[in-house]
Amino acid sequence: MIQSKGFAAYQPKEALKAYSFERRDVGVHDILIDIKFCGVCHSDIHQVRDEWGHGNFPMVPGHEIVGMIAKVGSAVKTFKVGDAVGVGCIVDSCRHCQPCKNHLEQFCAEGMTGTYNSFERESKRPTYGGYSNNIIVDEHYVLKISAKLPLNETAPLLCAGITTYSPLRHWKVGPGQKVAIVGLGGLGHMAVKFAAAFGADVTVLSTSKSKEKDALRLGAHHFEITSDPKNLEKLRGQFDFILNTVSATMDLNQYLGLLKIDGTMVLVGVPDKPALVSAFALIGGRRRLAGSLIGGIKETQEMLDFCAEKGITSDVEMISMKDINQAYERMLRSDVKYRFVIDIASLN
Repeated sequence: MIQSKGFAAYQPKEALKAYSFERRDVGVHDILIDIKFCGVCHSDIHQVRDEWGHGNFPMVPGHEIVGMIAKVGSAVKTFKVGDAVGVGCIVDSCRHCQPCKNHLEQFCAEGMTGTYNSFERESKRPTYGGYSNNIIVDEHYVLKISAKLPLNETAPLLCAGITTYSPLRHWKVGPGQKVAIVGLGGLGHMAVKFAAAFGADVTVLSTSKSKEKDALRLGAHHFEITSDPKNLEKLRGQFDFILNTVSATMDLNQYLGLLKIDGTMVLVGVPDKPALVSAFALIGGRRRLAGSLIGGIKETQEMLDFCAEKGITSDVEMISMKDINQAYERMLRSDVKYRFVIDIASLN
C-alpha cells in the first residue's frame, strides 16, 4: 500500500483537518502521481457538507489535480516518470457501455467512479481526492499537460475548464453567434475565455456591476446587469446560446426569454433547489433548456491541448492547505478571482 497524507472532512459539515490514509499499490496499468497543485471547486463544499447526500466520510476532496508522475505500472506505454499530468473528476468507468465506448465516461451506464467520495470498482475501497500529496490512477483516466501551461493555473481546467468547454463545443458555439454567460465566477470566467476564443460575440450577465471590468478583460464584448428589469427587457430574443454557470436558485424563465427562436440555454451550475420552468418560456420560441456534465477523457485532453495552443488558463489565487476552511467561507461569499488553488507543498 502507498502511504498518503492530506486534509479531510471527518464528518459532514466539519472543518477539514489533517488525515493520513493508504492508497492501493501501483498496478500494471496504474500511474502514481506526486500532486503539486489542486484546485478548489464549489462542489467540494457541497460534498463535504453532504448537501447532495450519500457522502462517504472521512472525505478527502479535490478533483482538479496536477502533478508529476513518480511511478508507472509495467504495462503503461503512453506516460513516463517525470511527465506533467492531470486528473479531473473521473478515475474509472465500466469501459464497455455505449457512453464509455463513445468517450462519454461521465455518463457511464454503470456510473462513473469519482475522484473522491466514490468507491474503486474492484476493491470497493473509497476514493480520495487531490487535497493530498499523491494519487494513483489508471492510465486511461490520466491527462497529458503541455509544458506551455503553468501547472497551478492549469489545475482548475480539470473541472471548471471542461465543464464550460464541453457544452460550448457540443452546441457548436462559434463566429456569428451571440452568446451570453450567466455569472462570472469560477465557471463563468472560463466560459467567457472559451466562448471568446471560439469567435462568438460574448455578453456577461451578472448581478454585480463591480465585475464589468473583469468581464471585459477576460474577453467579453458586452456586460449587462440582470438586476435591472429594463436591461432584461432590451435583451429579449437576442441570444443564440446562453451558458448558465450559477449554482444559486434563480428564475430561469426570464433568461429563457432572452433566447432567439431555436436558442438554447445550458445549465452547468447545480442549485440546491429545483427550478420552476414555464412551458410558455420554451414553446413561445421553440427554445431548449439543457444541461451538461463535465466531459469525457478524450474531450478533456482536447480542451487541455486547445488551452496550450491558445494560452488559456484559469485566474487563480494560491493558498496553503491550512487555509482551506477559510477559503471555503470566502468562496461562499464569492470572494475569489476566480479559483482557489492549493499548493500541495504546504502539506510538508
